Amino acid sequence: MIMACMKPSLAAMSNLQGAVRLADWGVIRAAGNDAASFLHGQLTQEIVRLDAGHARLAGYCSAKGRLLASFVVWRRGPAEILLACSADLLPAVLKRLKMFVLRAQCQLEDASAEWPLTGLAGEAALAALGEAAPATPWQRSVVADGAELLRLPDAAGLPRLLWAGAGAPALPPLAPEAWAWLEVQSALPRIVAATAEQFVPQMVNLEVVGGVNFQKGCYPGQEIVARSQYRGTLKRRAFLFDSDAPAAPGQELFAADDPGQPAGLVVAAAPAPDGSGWAVFAETKIASLADGVALHLGAADGPRLTPAALPYAFPAAEA
Repeated sequence: MIMACMKPSLAAMSNLQGAVRLADWGVIRAAGNDAASFLHGQLTQEIVRLDAGHARLAGYCSAKGRLLASFVVWRRGPAEILLACSADLLPAVLKRLKMFVLRAQCQLEDASAEWPLTGLAGEAALAALGEAAPATPWQRSVVADGAELLRLPDAAGLPRLLWAGAGAPALPPLAPEAWAWLEVQSALPRIVAATAEQFVPQMVNLEVVGGVNFQKGCYPGQEIVARSQYRGTLKRRAFLFDSDAPAAPGQELFAADDPGQPAGLVVAAAPAPDGSGWAVFAETKIASLADGVALHLGAADGPRLTPAALPYAFPAAEA
């Protein structure tokens, strides 16, 4: 199926340059000699070998293999690791992680006030940062006054960076909705409270974008995640769509060929910067999309979703 991609107008692109305080993000700090090994045993990602020059995506699953949260993880030092996640689920996730620390030398705390996050977007951000800007996705650098800078994957052809700490560069203000649109366009899954425990990692492409390590040791839900990967064919994935109507995380999708039950769930959504509609990142049945079945938002007779192009490819076996 050929998918069109909704591109913003030139005027809208000028509104995608700047900086925005990410109030919907929070930061957990893990500190102590066992911080890395503890997180390694809890998350879908290799943490013990995480070096100081890079960040990684990671998922935190329930025993049933369902994502409780997703993180951007980076190491500040031998005994300190920061995990950025959605602010609305941070308290519950922090409480749950603390339950499993037991005798490990690992202190967990909400460090959101100490490490405020700012999103930087566009060529203007790269120009303002100069040589301090990491060159490739997931690179980390330490900048002025000890702040942390992470390069995120580009979205809609625009560079994106995550600034952690005070003193973010003085750039034109970027609307939160504009950053959210770029986040949707990146098709990197971010679990929020409305979607917690709804998805096995593969359902939101977490392993495709590097958030799951299948060679590491055990973690909660690991057997189910591995079984989904190696036994049989994956039946559900997340895709990008365009919509004329507003959408929200956790909203159900319905397919025209089976209107009696939900066919998927919205992972993330945001209005287009030029006012032309909404971008939607949603999980659904692969077969429905491959067969060209019409998908609708919220109800069987709800607004129709138009498939759009993902910024990455699935494994060749799924092509």
